[in-house]
Order: sequence, then structure tokens, then C-alpha cells
Amino acid sequence: MRLNVKEQVKALLAQEGITQKDLVIMLNENNEKYSTASLSHRLGRGTITYNEVMKIAEILGYDVQFIKEFNSAK
Repeated sequence: MRLNVKEQVKALLAQEGITQKDLVIMLNENNEKYSTASLSHRLGRGTITYNEVMKIAEILGYDVQFIKEFNSAK
């Protein structure tokens, strides 16, 4: 089962011991304009951009990778 982007970001935050509020502070240190509510809504609606995901991954010390899936049904 795959996690959606909201679940993935929340899992990474929990793993790193960082709150969503802390993440917003770190994003805003990079001249971004986020509030905790706006980030939460974007994650919940799935309207967060790829560039935003990349910024979050970088802040948390992660790298986003594309890994080819091999499905025997194809």
C-alpha cells in the first residue's frame, strides 16, 4: 500500500521529531510564505507542488528519487 504525500510528509516529520509548525518555520526561513494551516490544507488536498516536496525533503535531509517498478502483470 502506498502512502499519499500527506501521509509521507507526516511520517518523515514524525521520524525526524519535527512538528509541522517547525517545518513551516524552516520553510519560511528560505523566503517562503507558509502558514501551518496553508501547508496542512495543501497536503490534505494533494495540491502541493513537486518543487515544494523537494524543498521539504531537502530541509529534512532526504532525497526524492524515482524508482522503476517492475510489475509482472504488465
